[in-house]
Amino acid sequence: MDLRTAIRTTGSVRTFTSQPVERETVVQLLDDARFAPSGGNGQPWRVAVVEGPVLRRSIADLMQPVWDEYLEIRAAGGQPYTVVGYDVPATITPNKPNALLHDIESIPVVMVIAADLGKIAMMDAELDRAPMTGGGSIYPFCWNLLLSARAHGLGGVMTTFLSRREPEAAPLLGLPPDHALVATIFLGYPEHQPTKLSRHPVSMFATLDRFDGEALR
Repeated sequence: MDLRTAIRTTGSVRTFTSQPVERETVVQLLDDARFAPSGGNGQPWRVAVVEGPVLRRSIADLMQPVWDEYLEIRAAGGQPYTVVGYDVPATITPNKPNALLHDIESIPVVMVIAADLGKIAMMDAELDRAPMTGGGSIYPFCWNLLLSARAHGLGGVMTTFLSRREPEAAPLLGLPPDHALVATIFLGYPEHQPTKLSRHPVSMFATLDRFDGEALR
């Protein structure tokens, strides 16, 4: 597939056919993803390909309350989990529908991605806000994985819900010390591959010289 076409048409896929994904294909996806850039070429990624149904159910059960709270805030018109003025809802209706979590045992591929914090230069760690820069050394790997999946006729979606439950998930997954859970990626052969994506035009987010400068057109 042409690279620009892949970049502009790879949408999130959350429903999959029952066709299994061979382990050899999973290895090929990871073999592509490993060429992602990372700070100092540290390659901090670790991947757990979760196959056991009991373990899958355990991590889905951890993610379900996170999803419930997420939807509760969205329904009220707010932005869930922002680090700027976020208030936990007074009440949260449990067990909101989520096919990925409900049917996690039958999802063709479930991967949990971790990052070795000892290999990441967290340039903004000491600023008076939540650090962000470390993601530059791990999320390109995740995106490479999704692009490779598209090239293999697969679809997928990356979520970060499990990161909110890292203390409980870590012992279940054998997370090594000084590692962070950064993503859970679901993959399979898509029931439908979205290709018409809704995104803001360049002039809405790019400006000249300063962030309050003239819109770039």
